[in-house]
Amino acid sequence: MITEIPLVSVICFTYNHSKFIRRTLNGFVNQQVNFLVKCIVHDDASTDKSQEIIEKYSSLYPEKLFAIFQTENQRSKGSGIVSKLVLPRATGKYIAFCEGDDYWIDNCKLQKQVDFLEANPRFSICFSPVHIVDQGGNL
Repeated sequence: MITEIPLVSVICFTYNHSKFIRRTLNGFVNQQVNFLVKCIVHDDASTDKSQEIIEKYSSLYPEKLFAIFQTENQRSKGSGIVSKLVLPRATGKYIAFCEGDDYWIDNCKLQKQVDFLEANPRFSICFSPVHIVDQGGNL
């Protein structure tokens, strides 16, 4: 269980992303940073193997990953999963988002973004370029 307050909270929403979630989670746990990062992974009652994969990663990396598992799909109920269930657990100064079917290709992504934001306090948001890749791996 994560007890220290992180500088960055990563929020990841996932539903039936078993084909992609390993790569997503690897992107989180492989970040090279000089600060604490807490990753909150919310699985919205996936019916594939997503929850099993997330559970494995959260048990391997309890200091980095915190999983929230739903038994009923909350989004379809309009239950406000972001504001009620996930954001209250995001205690970092900064919040990063990455969906369960997306992934980071730069292991220094968070360090670069935090360095920029810390050096430029007039900025309140930053982002990086994206590549859209289909299921076949084509750009």
